[in-house]
Amino acid sequence: MKITIKPLLAAGVMLAGLSPVVAAPAAAQIVKGIGVASLPAIVANSNAYKTAETQRPVTYKPQIDQANARGAAIEQQLKPMIDKFNADRQANPNNPALEQQYNAIQQIRQAGQQEIQQMIAPVALSRAYVTEQITDQLNTAVQNAAKKKNIQLVLDSSQGDVLFASEAYNINQDVLNELNTLLPNAQLVPPQGWLPREIREQQAAQAAAQNGQAPAAPTTTPPATNSR
Repeated sequence: MKITIKPLLAAGVMLAGLSPVVAAPAAAQIVKGIGVASLPAIVANSNAYKTAETQRPVTYKPQIDQANARGAAIEQQLKPMIDKFNADRQANPNNPALEQQYNAIQQIRQAGQQEIQQMIAPVALSRAYVTEQITDQLNTAVQNAAKKKNIQLVLDSSQGDVLFASEAYNINQDVLNELNTLLPNAQLVPPQGWLPREIREQQAAQAAAQNGQAPAAPTTTPPATNSR
C-alpha cells in the first residue's frame, strides 16, 4: 500500500498537533490491535519537514525578496488607481467609466499575481520535493510503529472517518519517531527538471494513452541524506 498526502498549505504548513482525536474517559474499554494517526500532522511535525521550513527562507531568499519587492511595486502602482476609482464612485456611482477603471485594476492585479507566482515557483517546488521525500517513507514508518505496538489496523483520522477515539489509540508519536529515524532530514533543492508525483503521473497517463499502453508505475523520490 502506498500512502499519499494531499498537498499541504501552499504558503506553508501550520504545524498540527499530534493528538487529533477526542480523548475518551479513562474507564472506556480499549480494543487492542487498533491505532489512529493523523498522517498530515505527522508529516508537518517531522524533523525533516521542520528543518526544511527553517532553511527554505535562507536558501530561496533572492526569489522571496524579489517577489516581495514586486508585490510592493504593484501595490504602489495600484494605489492611485484605487483611490481614484473610490473617489469617482462616491461622486457618481453611475459613472460609466467606473467599469473600465475597475477592469484595469483587476487586470494589473491578476497579472501581478501570476508574475509573483512565477518568481516563487522554486519555493513551492522545494516544499513539494521535501513533502514527497517524507511521504515516500511514511508507509514504512506506519508499518514499523504498528509492528512494535502489535497493531493490525491503523486508521487515518485526517480522512474524516474517525469521529471519536480514545487517546489510547493515538499512535502519532510512535509513527513520528519511526519517520524521524527513517528520514532525519530531506534534500531542500530538487534536482533539475524534477516534477511532483501528481504531475509525473499525469504525464505518464497521457503518454500511455497516446501509445495505447497501460501507464507505468510512478517512480519515487530518490533517498535524501542531507538537507541541502
